Amino acid sequence: MTTTPDTSTEQVLHLLELLASGATVAEVAGADAPSVGRDLALRIAHTRDVHQRREAGLAALLDTARELATEHDPAQVLEAIVRRARHLLQTDLAYLTLYDPVAKDTYMRATSGSVSAAFQSVRLALGDGLGGLVASTQKPYWTADYFSDARFQHTRPIDGAVGEEGIVAICGTPLIVESEFVGVLFAANRTARPFTREEVGLLGNLATLAAVTLVQTRALADAENAVRALQQAHETVRQYAAGVEKAAAAHDRFAALVLGGGGVAGITHAVAELLGGWAVLADEGSAVRSATGPAPDLIEGPVFQELQRKASEAGGRIVHAGNTYAVRITAAHEHLGTLFIGDVGDLSDSDCRTVERAGMVTALVLLFERNAADARQSERNRLISDLVAGRGGDAERVQLARAWGFDPLTEFCVLVMRGEDRAANRALVMSVSTATGEGSLVGSHDGHIVALVPGQDPDTLAKSVAARLARRSPVTVAGVGPVTGVDEIPAAHEEGARTARALIALGHRGHGAAATQLGFAGLIVGSDPDVAEYVRRLLAPILDYDERRGTDLVGTLEAYFAAGSSPRHAAASLHVHVNTVSQRLERIGALLGPTWQLPDEALELQLALRLRRLLAQD
Repeated sequence: MTTTPDTSTEQVLHLLELLASGATVAEVAGADAPSVGRDLALRIAHTRDVHQRREAGLAALLDTARELATEHDPAQVLEAIVRRARHLLQTDLAYLTLYDPVAKDTYMRATSGSVSAAFQSVRLALGDGLGGLVASTQKPYWTADYFSDARFQHTRPIDGAVGEEGIVAICGTPLIVESEFVGVLFAANRTARPFTREEVGLLGNLATLAAVTLVQTRALADAENAVRALQQAHETVRQYAAGVEKAAAAHDRFAALVLGGGGVAGITHAVAELLGGWAVLADEGSAVRSATGPAPDLIEGPVFQELQRKASEAGGRIVHAGNTYAVRITAAHEHLGTLFIGDVGDLSDSDCRTVERAGMVTALVLLFERNAADARQSERNRLISDLVAGRGGDAERVQLARAWGFDPLTEFCVLVMRGEDRAANRALVMSVSTATGEGSLVGSHDGHIVALVPGQDPDTLAKSVAARLARRSPVTVAGVGPVTGVDEIPAAHEEGARTARALIALGHRGHGAAATQLGFAGLIVGSDPDVAEYVRRLLAPILDYDERRGTDLVGTLEAYFAAGSSPRHAAASLHVHVNTVSQRLERIGALLGPTWQLPDEALELQLALRLRRLLAQD
């Protein structure tokens, strides 16, 4: 078509108006104008669009820099990077992988727009897939159709994750700071899309900004961690110093207690006061030696048993079960007791050392006390041996006994004890002293224990002491008395020794009794057997009945035993009907008790009957 100069001028002016109004390249290309003018206008419009996109990209990068500058958490920074990348390039999703210097691969760290769990956990070896190629070459790569692009090394795990996410087009660029490879930033589409160089460059600029921000954020996080670690170290040093000061104060207090002559009760009280809560010291037999604070009444429960087991294996170190602590008290590998601490919360290391130091000081005090007690007991043992052997004058022995708090001129009983283990006599002497109480004199002689105890009932005393000692180990206790004066002690001791042997021979090991309670055996072992009393004690119910009623049940009993315990033969010897004998035997049973015909009791009754006849002949 031929145009006039006026028409051509109008068309050029129209192109200028389109350019001035910001028309798109397509609108300029569709304008009716000379080809030379239209081509020039298209170049101008294209250049304008490039500058506008570049300006928009720079503005977006500036906004991104502002956003990243406000983040201090590395995880939040990564989330902001992928979110901005997706927004700037207008893609379906964006994601970022970080380099693992140990595994020598990259792993998925942050995503925006992803829906696949497999994709979000994928790892890319160097050289595998588009991301692996970017990581290995540290150069950007992009593709409009990943699966049909032969430039990349396709692997089943990577292609499976990409396929599950539905990704088609990918653009990846490395994150590098001062030649340090950090990771790879990606923008991807689920439909085919060619990436322009401007878009690749924009993603590269964002990656550079992101890498710098990420490194700076990590450095800031490292600095904050270093500050926190320094604060923790400072607090640790402060606590350690406070612990040292506290331990020094505890040491000074324990030392003052020992040097001042204080006992284990003072140490127990000091531990409870220093740590709060309660403290209990139990001896080697689990008996409470001293206690401070609201301690449990019993220390024989499962918790304390478990603590004692643990403490025995810990070698003097503190152990605990729940909120209760314990340390074993030992000296020269000998168990002296256990120190328990409770209601003190969680003990610090310095508090634990304080408890262990208290255990060591307690062991020293107990050892001193034991040595002193052993020395005193050795003197008591010599005195007991002198009293039993009758060595020295009477006045001298009375004076020595009174010096130990025992008066031999008042009535007392002699107890002779035989334990299961003679090697444990030292501990047994202490237990006997506790069981017999004040005013008694206890010592060892010839492998057994002798106790001189104020009182008039040797049988009751023997039974009581045996019962108390049985809580630890069986001890056979023989009682003799009452006696008065030191000159009666040797004979009483001999009778007690015989009675103790008789108790063991008769199967009464671990029990207590006086010779008078052993039946006919008591007549044998007793130093002055009272036969009449023996007969009276066994036959008294029948004798009293005969005396009141004028009967002869004693004669019937004699005839019954003489007839071999046969009522019929007894009736024949008595010249009465067998029913009469049966009735009399029923009366005898009611008087003597239902067990009178058992072998042991029957033997005692027959012996009493024979002795009665012998006494009647005197």
